[in-house]
Amino acid sequence: MVEAAVTVPKVAPIATPAAAREPLLVVHEVGIRFGGIVALDSVSFDLATGQILGLIGPNGAGKTTLFNCLTRLYTPGSGDIRFEGESILGKSAHQITALGVARTFQNLALFHRMSVLDNVRVGRHARSRSDFISDALHLPWVRRQERALDAETWALIESLGLQDAAHRLVTDLPTGTQKRVEVARALAASPKLLLLDEPAAGINHHEVAELGALIRRIRDEHHITILLVEHHMNLVMSISDRVVALDFGRKIAEGSPAQVQNDPEVIRAYLGGGKR
Repeated sequence: MVEAAVTVPKVAPIATPAAAREPLLVVHEVGIRFGGIVALDSVSFDLATGQILGLIGPNGAGKTTLFNCLTRLYTPGSGDIRFEGESILGKSAHQITALGVARTFQNLALFHRMSVLDNVRVGRHARSRSDFISDALHLPWVRRQERALDAETWALIESLGLQDAAHRLVTDLPTGTQKRVEVARALAASPKLLLLDEPAAGINHHEVAELGALIRRIRDEHHITILLVEHHMNLVMSISDRVVALDFGRKIAEGSPAQVQNDPEVIRAYLGGGKR
C-alpha cells in the first residue's frame, strides 16, 4: 500500500513581539547606601525601546540617585544595570555617553556665557571622530565632518523652535527656553536613551503643556526611549506609557499611569497617613 504524499504548508516565521525582546534598559535590584542612609533598596524595573517611563516619588525617594547610578556618577553597592543587554557598572561616565545615554539635570547645567548654538554644538562633540592632529591640520575629512555636524545642529535647533535664539547667550533666556536648550544639547549626542531630570521645574503651566507635547514628539520623531523623573504629576501621567513610584528608596508601585495613580501605597506616600 502506497501512502499518499502529504504536503506540509509553509509557515511564515513568527515575528518576535516587541514585549519579548530584551528591554533597552534593565535595572535589577539596585541598592546604594550613603553611610547609614539607604538611598535605593533593591529597585528593579525594565524599560522597553520606544517607551516613556515616568519615575515618581516624594522628595528624598531616590529618583535622582537612580539617575546618577544610570550615568555612572554613583556606583551601586548591589544589583546590576544593563543597557542593550550589557552591564554598565564597569564603565565610566564618558563610556555611558558613547553607548547612547544622554541626560538633562534638575539644576540647569548649561554654559550660560555661551550661545544656544555653541551649547548644542558641545553635545555634538561627543559624536566627533577627529583628533588633535587632524583638527590642527584641518584635513578635508574633518571639514566635511564639521559641515555635517553643523547641518544636524541647525536641524535640531529648528525642530525645538530655538532658531530665533540661536545666537543669544543662554543666560539672557527665560527658564523655559533654557530647558529646551538643555534638551537640544542632550539630543545632539544622538542618544538611544534620554534621561530627563525634572524638566518641568521652574516653568509655568503653559510651558508645562508645551513641554509634554515636546517630549512625546522627541520620542516619536527621533525614535528615542525616555526615562523621566518629575514632580509634576499631570505631566507624568499624561505622557508616560508606564510609571514607577519610589518612596524612601524602595519601589512601591509600577504599572500604567492610572494603576499607579490609584495605588494605595502611592497615595499614602504623597498624602501621608496609614502604615508604611
